[in-house]
Amino acid sequence: MTSPSQPTLAGHFLIAMPSLAEPPFCRGVAFVCQHDEDGAVGLLINQLSEYRLGDVLAQMKLGCSDADLADAPVLIGGPVQQERGFVLHREHGHWESSYRINDDWSVTTSRDILVAMAAGEGPRLAMMALGYAGWSAGQLEQELKDNAWLTVEASERVVFHTPLEERWSAAAGLVGVDPLQLLGYAGHA
Repeated sequence: MTSPSQPTLAGHFLIAMPSLAEPPFCRGVAFVCQHDEDGAVGLLINQLSEYRLGDVLAQMKLGCSDADLADAPVLIGGPVQQERGFVLHREHGHWESSYRINDDWSVTTSRDILVAMAAGEGPRLAMMALGYAGWSAGQLEQELKDNAWLTVEASERVVFHTPLEERWSAAAGLVGVDPLQLLGYAGHA
């Protein structure tokens, strides 16, 4: 864990600057799940996969009678371990493999949360992603120095109530900037 003297970006958005032009980070918004001296782990919250939650539940042989839940998009969380599922959610639960990001957010990787969701007993606000984005020790800090990302505290509104194609602009709006007005390069005095 992060020592009290070291700031953490867990629970924050990383908003890709125009200089990050390669997929999957081009116009990406990453939710930072863990950040400490060993590196960082995040989930992209605005990159659509080809799957719906119903597809994932069916693959796991779980029935789901809630049509809206079955039609929920599954996102591409990042380029690492894209066969692994992550559920980002607000309510903390007692899931087998859950990590409490902060007082408001958790991420769970165990099957039991999907069983609960399919039965209508899961977290009220949840998003599923396949794969994650990872940064080694010091890598994210260097990318921040290189002006590759804007940072801001994560917003429930952006994660759960903003259409995918608007999340990059909406997240940047939390910082008070229009990302389309930003230059694709950094200047240093």
